Amino acid sequence: MTDLATTYLGLRLKHPVVASAGPLSRTLDGIRELEDAGASAIVLFSLFEEQIRLENAATEHLIGVGAESFPEALDYFPAIEDYEVGPEPYLELIRRARETAEIPIIASLNGTTPEGWLDYARQIEEAGASALELNVYYIPADLTLPAREVEELYLQVLRAVKAAVRIPIAMKLNPFFSALGEMAHHLVSSGADGLVLFNRFYQPDFDLETLEVAPTLQLSRPEEIRLPLLWIAILHGRLEVSLAASTGVHSQDEVVKYLLAGADAVMTTSALLQHGPRYLETLVSGLRQWLEQRGYDSVEQMKGSMSQRNVAHPAAFERANYIKVLESFQPPAQAAPSKG
Repeated sequence: MTDLATTYLGLRLKHPVVASAGPLSRTLDGIRELEDAGASAIVLFSLFEEQIRLENAATEHLIGVGAESFPEALDYFPAIEDYEVGPEPYLELIRRARETAEIPIIASLNGTTPEGWLDYARQIEEAGASALELNVYYIPADLTLPAREVEELYLQVLRAVKAAVRIPIAMKLNPFFSALGEMAHHLVSSGADGLVLFNRFYQPDFDLETLEVAPTLQLSRPEEIRLPLLWIAILHGRLEVSLAASTGVHSQDEVVKYLLAGADAVMTTSALLQHGPRYLETLVSGLRQWLEQRGYDSVEQMKGSMSQRNVAHPAAFERANYIKVLESFQPPAQAAPSKG
């Protein structure tokens, strides 16, 4: 039988399909359901730095900076009792999940400063998490902030957390760095064990009735795989780091494409929210069928076979392909005018 096993963050997984961070992992029952459905690993929903700030009574120092100028910004931080799951229940969920689950449980921290994470990173490790995903959700709205300082923010967070724990660390990245390859190199040099491509920024919308900024959430779409597919294919084999894909996975086709590009793990949440946790079985069986139909003995055999390093024409990932794509476009045929 075809061997679907893969290694991600040094963790041996029975197959590459991982349940990524989302609402399905907010409870122990949800975690059990994902494992029963066949997830090879589970990334827990994120613990937000703001939750840690509020619980630690650090609001004056960390949130209050500039509050005299922008007091309305504080309205976006709910009271700690409004959170469904705070820091202590999060740690307890990890402990209970480790007691019952036989697959790796990867914790997730979401924030922007080292100070907000260090103590809880240690406690997450002590609670039994197999690894830790750092989701630095930061939008540099300050127009005077240099790009290098933005990059340094990510590196500072990584170095601080890496120094505090021994479990593997994955950095969940956004695609908006001006030189993503160099940034990936710096992250690996700073201790990242894995890179997750890409974080989906949830941009606000405008409510035209109330004239207010409204939060919106849209599930991913399959066509969103193009950008992470490109960068996974470029990075594969060039850095000593695990690569995970986390955008647009809705069928076995996206799973296969990401693996061909060089991903070690393929993460999905949107598809599971749409179809239910049992959809994991469909993704895994579809992957197995694709491999068997093409004579592959294992996932490792096909992984990265279409990365930039391994394809016959590496320029397909660069500017030459840009020109080729433009030239390949065919405008839709115009309907013949009706004769009156």
